[in-house]
Amino acid sequence: MVTVSHLWKVFGVGRTDHALALSESGADRARILAETGQTIGVRDVSFEVGRGETFVVMGLSGSGKSTLIRCISRLVEPTRGSVVIDGDDVLAMGDERLRAMRRTKMAMVFQHFGLFPHRRVIDNVAYGLEVQGIGKAARRARAGVVLEIVGLSAWASHYPQQLSGGMQQRVGLARALALDPQVLFFDEPFSALDPLIRRDMQAELLALQDTMHRTIVFITHDFAEALRLGDRIAIMKDGVFDQVGTPEEIVAHPATDYVREFTTDIPKSKVLTVRSVMHDGETNGVRSVPAHTKIGQLIPLLLDSGDPICVVDEDGQSLGIVDRKSVLALLGEESR
Repeated sequence: MVTVSHLWKVFGVGRTDHALALSESGADRARILAETGQTIGVRDVSFEVGRGETFVVMGLSGSGKSTLIRCISRLVEPTRGSVVIDGDDVLAMGDERLRAMRRTKMAMVFQHFGLFPHRRVIDNVAYGLEVQGIGKAARRARAGVVLEIVGLSAWASHYPQQLSGGMQQRVGLARALALDPQVLFFDEPFSALDPLIRRDMQAELLALQDTMHRTIVFITHDFAEALRLGDRIAIMKDGVFDQVGTPEEIVAHPATDYVREFTTDIPKSKVLTVRSVMHDGETNGVRSVPAHTKIGQLIPLLLDSGDPICVVDEDGQSLGIVDRKSVLALLGEESR
């Protein structure tokens, strides 16, 4: 659904080509800034996002993640590269086509809600439809449906300032969903929320994705949030991707020391599935669990009995076995 190829963004005026050449030769950001006055925001990034996939870009402040998502949507003009959304070349579009795509195919949800304080909740949600020229009755009907989805029907006639932060963020989400976009871009939408509200909003997004199956690119600086939401995660540093993989792949096999730092305090048993620890062995007559079973769910079964457990796929076919020794080895414990 989204294909990004060799995307670059250089900030500054005058010596862009020199900055690109230095970066391609391996120079770091500090040297490029000192020699050219240019800053490399995004450096030769390529990736694809499948239809209905949630792709999370995670990185610390200054890593380039917000610049990346703005380049994909052309809120910031890339310096070089290609962005294709559902077969359409975004960077080749004129202003009119780009506006049409933003109104119909893509939507963005930001950290700062950007709600109109003088408009009621239902009219905030319906704003994008109003821009499309849809009549008041039709757009309010659509807005009402979306407010029901996000659990805010009772607040439709209120003003944003009468809502909590979490509720305002739901209004922002509803406003994006009202356009029925195929692609949703989230730029750290929950980072300003209190921890409990943030967790509720994550659960809300997961529930919506289970039913709506939108293509999502989600930006965050929180690794735990990335693990919870992402089908795949890209860890970004200094404008480039250090590693791209499923949450399980990244936690089980961090590719760099930078990625490993994020995984150190993550409880592996809550992230990794039995696929990570299964191996060949006799499966006849032993208990079985699905391959997507988390290791934490398996531990009580292993404590109950020392017998190995068969791992099966969706069709019930054996993939291998898992035992106490392999689980303890992965979790960094000594078998007793």
